[in-house]
Amino acid sequence: MSLSDAADPGAPDLHELLSWYAEMGVTEALDEVPRNHFAEAAPLPSAPRAAGQLRPLPGRPAAPARPMPAAATAPDDATVSARALAREARTLDELKAAMAGFEGCALKATAKNLVFADGNPQGRVMMVGEAPGADEDRLGLPFVGRSGQLLDRMLAAIGLSRKEDVYIANLLPWRPPGNRTPTPQEVAICLPFIQRQIELADPDILVCVGGPSAQGLLGFTGILRSRGKWVEYDTGTRRIRAIATLHPAYLLRRPLDKRLSWRDLRALKAALGES
Repeated sequence: MSLSDAADPGAPDLHELLSWYAEMGVTEALDEVPRNHFAEAAPLPSAPRAAGQLRPLPGRPAAPARPMPAAATAPDDATVSARALAREARTLDELKAAMAGFEGCALKATAKNLVFADGNPQGRVMMVGEAPGADEDRLGLPFVGRSGQLLDRMLAAIGLSRKEDVYIANLLPWRPPGNRTPTPQEVAICLPFIQRQIELADPDILVCVGGPSAQGLLGFTGILRSRGKWVEYDTGTRRIRAIATLHPAYLLRRPLDKRLSWRDLRALKAALGES
């Protein structure tokens, strides 16, 4: 056996490499064989330009004119389908089943599990985060990693627990590859599901955890400016109080800002005492 036939002990395992590619969102091949773009021949000299013709950037050929994408001119079928499925669900269990069978969001193909909810659906407080992380995706439950442990301690500090007092969900029920920020299209597709979930749970108070949740549900921009402000949220059946706060993952990176979250928690506790 030649040396070239022997396995390289330093080479990565192919299954591990493919798993890593999937985690990073590399899920499609563009060509049948690899291409060395640096070795491609230089483009031929272009013909003289007519007056008024745009000059392409150096090193880049002029792009051909393309029609506007259909998504920009027609309603998104996936969003329409999600809205119809969400409206048909009469209970939280029916909604979960509808989401499990929904194929209109590409995130489902790369996620391990549907992360629907945790906690007590009859709780007076409902908390909505952004999207599942790696731990949540693996276990199928929201806020179970380090962020979840911090959230549990924060709730305990004001006498609440997710088991008895709080119902927890996410803006998106599937993990974006590599924990990237969800795209506006992904948020738009999943929004009817979380809106219906809030309506069916019917909490007294809604807490949006993190910027994407606050923007998607309350229309806030800039979580540091908008956190701690009470607004009204229309569930579809009644208006409830809503507030935004910082995400525990952010607090793990910026522990000095825990003081801001503590103010929000005290405001939540006071609101529960008033109602």
